[in-house]
Formats: sequence, C-alpha cells, structure tokens
Amino acid sequence: MYLYHYFDKSIGPFVSLSDLPMDEAKAIIEEIKAAKPHVQCAKRHPQYMEYRHYYEEVLRTEFMKKGGIIKRKSPHYMVVEHSPWLSTWHDNSDYIRIPIEEFDVRTISFTYGDSHPVYSPWPNPMDGKEYRRKLYTYDEILKIIRKYGLPQDWNDDGRFGPERYIEAHVWSDETIEKYIKNYKISTLRQTSVTT
Repeated sequence: MYLYHYFDKSIGPFVSLSDLPMDEAKAIIEEIKAAKPHVQCAKRHPQYMEYRHYYEEVLRTEFMKKGGIIKRKSPHYMVVEHSPWLSTWHDNSDYIRIPIEEFDVRTISFTYGDSHPVYSPWPNPMDGKEYRRKLYTYDEILKIIRKYGLPQDWNDDGRFGPERYIEAHVWSDETIEKYIKNYKISTLRQTSVTT
C-alpha cells in the first residue's frame, strides 16, 4: 500500500491550513479564490476552516479511543493509493508517494471517504453503508478495502456518493519530514540543472 499527498508545486508538500491561526488560514483561502477561482480549493464553503477544525477534533477523539498515537494537533492528510480526481485539484499539481511500511501505522487513522462527508449529516447515515461516521485503524481499513475495494476504482467521478478515496490522517511528523526534505533537495537539483 502507498499513501499519496497531492499539492501545488508553487506551495510545496504538507503545508497545512490547520497549522495556521484561523484568520490567516481564511485569508489564504480568499487569496486562492481570487487568484485561481477555477481550482477545487477555491470552491470551499465560507466556514470551511470552522468545519475543518470541528472534524479534526472528531478524528482526534475517535483515534484516541482506539489507542492511536497522536503527536500533532492536526493530521497530515494523505489518501490510500492514487486518486485521479485529487490529482486535478491544482494548476501545478504534484504528489509525494510513501510506502505504508515507512510509517508507524499506530500514528495513522483512516476514513472510507473524505472525513468531512463521512462525519457530516449528509449523506444520510441510514443508507446502510457501514463506513459512515467511522474512523479506522490500519488493520481495520484493510478489512474494509477487502470488502468494498478502493472508492477511486468505482466512484472517482462521485456519481455513487461522496466517497472518492480513502483518507489517511498521519498524526506524526517523523516520516513526513524526511519526504519534505527529500522533495526540497530534488527541487533544488532540478532548478540548478535548468539554470
């Protein structure tokens, strides 16, 4: 299994709005809306940051109940395997792919679908899908994948509901920092070769 993180090359990987004060995060969203109104990030609800902090608290609380190891206030967001839809979110899109073996899986939680719709009032939790309002450990998400497959394989366009990928919440910086450093080194080398 690989975890993917998609990002805009002009910003860099693992830059999180959740790590910023609320007013600063909202200002950045407004800048994106003004500069790039066509990108997916520009289509966020005006109260997106309030919702995001709320759902992150839900994820943190649920992961603590399962004995997860939490070393960050907010998680780094990744997805299980390649998501064609997420790869189109940025004008200057890039990704980092990390094998699951490089992580301490006790620091990663998962939702079958993006955590916002998984825990929001929509879709109807009575639709019979067992992965609504649930957070999974690594061993638990493997069972769900065996049962339902990867959402991007059967619902990349969202026709069958909000679940388009499996979201991974990385609650530690250890592995992430190594990949950020490697990405910066790689980018510097590419820049020096082209100049």
